Amino acid sequence: MTSTAYQQMVFINLPVNDLDASKKFFTGLGYSINPQFSNENAASVVISDTIVAMLLTKPFYSTFTKKEIADASTTSEMIICLSAESREKVDELVEKAGAAGGTVSDKVQDPGFMYGRAFDDPDGHTWEVVWMDPAAIEG
Repeated sequence: MTSTAYQQMVFINLPVNDLDASKKFFTGLGYSINPQFSNENAASVVISDTIVAMLLTKPFYSTFTKKEIADASTTSEMIICLSAESREKVDELVEKAGAAGGTVSDKVQDPGFMYGRAFDDPDGHTWEVVWMDPAAIEG
């Protein structure tokens, strides 16, 4: 008898100013939109089998919280970090983000065993992309 191990998923819910512009940005990075969980108020961006970014219009986002929605262009509410399989893939994704309308940070993390860069999406949410040497991870 075979059993399938449960894989926990991560859903990142982000308020956006312009849903169409945000969808264009993330598809420009090479990600796809899952139409099953998308409509005029939300877009489900498939980053990997276990990571989904839910882009929500601000009025729709506000139905999930009583808190004020942070203006990510002026306030840092979080930094979302994605792993990459190589240094080159870090650079590739960050350069795609810049070409798609994101703001690329000039800061590079490179202590040798890891390499990372960052960008802000059109709404100001900060995304880091990091590669770590597998030997360093293993100890």
